Amino acid sequence: MNINQESDYAFRIILMLSKEGLDNKLDAKSLAEQGNIPLRFLLKLTRKLTQAGIVKSYRGVNGGYAITKEPKDITLKDVVEAIQGPIIVNRCIYDKEACSANKASHCSIHKALCNVQNTLLDELKKVTFEQLKNDPW
Repeated sequence: MNINQESDYAFRIILMLSKEGLDNKLDAKSLAEQGNIPLRFLLKLTRKLTQAGIVKSYRGVNGGYAITKEPKDITLKDVVEAIQGPIIVNRCIYDKEACSANKASHCSIHKALCNVQNTLLDELKKVTFEQLKNDPW
């Protein structure tokens, strides 16, 4: 599992919008400049974040983007999954048929990786943008 550049940019977007507050919006150009994110890439990411229900987009001259829920209700896990899909440490955890050893249901490696995945998910769920918005960035 790799938290890629897309997720890193998405973290920045959500952090900037969290600092603005629930009912306030920022336009794409401002987000791109403040977050040091290429504009075309930002538009792709905001589309994914909008589809996931984390961000709302507003059209028109006074358009922009805003978060759809309180920063305390948005976690790092939410953002990673919105951008990259389900967080999976190893494919056999997601699909037992993908185990090339055909031992997914009773493999010690599988069990250990499940524990790692669960720990990772728990840690990503613990970090909210309410916590992050109050620290310097």
